[in-house]
Amino acid sequence: MPKPLVTGIFAPTQVFFYQATEDLDTETIGRHAVRLAKAGMAGITTNGSNGEAVYLSRDERATVTRTTRQALDAAGFSHIPIMVGASEQSVRGTLDLCRDAAVAGGDAVLLMAPSFFKWAMDTAAIERYYKEVANASPLPIVLYNYPGAVAGIDLDSELMERLAAHPNIVGVKFTCGNVGKLARVAQTTSPVSDIMPAAADTAPFFAYAGIADFILPSAIVGGSGAIVGAANVFPRACVRVYKLAVDGKYEDARKMQQQLARADWSLTKRAIPGFKAILQHFHGYGGVPRQPMAALTGKDAADLCDEIKWMMDIELALLDVA
Repeated sequence: MPKPLVTGIFAPTQVFFYQATEDLDTETIGRHAVRLAKAGMAGITTNGSNGEAVYLSRDERATVTRTTRQALDAAGFSHIPIMVGASEQSVRGTLDLCRDAAVAGGDAVLLMAPSFFKWAMDTAAIERYYKEVANASPLPIVLYNYPGAVAGIDLDSELMERLAAHPNIVGVKFTCGNVGKLARVAQTTSPVSDIMPAAADTAPFFAYAGIADFILPSAIVGGSGAIVGAANVFPRACVRVYKLAVDGKYEDARKMQQQLARADWSLTKRAIPGFKAILQHFHGYGGVPRQPMAALTGKDAADLCDEIKWMMDIELALLDVA
């Protein structure tokens, strides 16, 4: 049986390759997941945009999830759920990935709207896609609203609210960064929240921030936590912002959120190559993206590491939670 989703911070993990061959480095994939679990991650997300899923074969995607599950279990983190990116352009292809995710040890799937034939994807088509996948998926679905990755398609709150009524659609990741939209969906769905308890008669629903710079605002308006790439680099700081918010220490949360937002902008500008450069510099692993994505040059990598060192000092001064 899939593990239920939980509130808190999820890390959409990087994927790592042997530089000479570009084959998956499964040892590093597992080690990275365990390091994040120790820092306090509530869950792990594999095969997302940060995980270079579009560069992976179907078998490689399954290997990443299976490796992550096995590493977490072996390290004593069998309770941590894994959310698996399973986006494809067709209903049939998406369902294939959903089934693979279930066999590999995933507990939920994260799905973007199909966008290659954007002209065909009006609101009715998007709604039909999600419902048809939800009807047949062996795992519950979290909607992934990321306009920047899907040709500008931006799910509105009314569509999200209708889809939330489906029993196999259990949440949304708001990488649109729209706090107002999250607030509207939270009001309608009464999602699981550590600050604002859900109504007792509602099914569990999760509204996750999708960018590290609005963990605090999303929590205050009823969010369930966050699924953020910055958790690969600053996992303890991401957890700290959320915990301070949950504990009602809003002034301390505000200060930490401001620091994290500034550092996250440095990451966002460099994207995956920047994440990997930082992990390589500070943790001794990271390597380079799969081609054709280029790694940062030596100078650019050094400049980035210098630019975020102040935040890494804060991160390293915090303690692991687990």
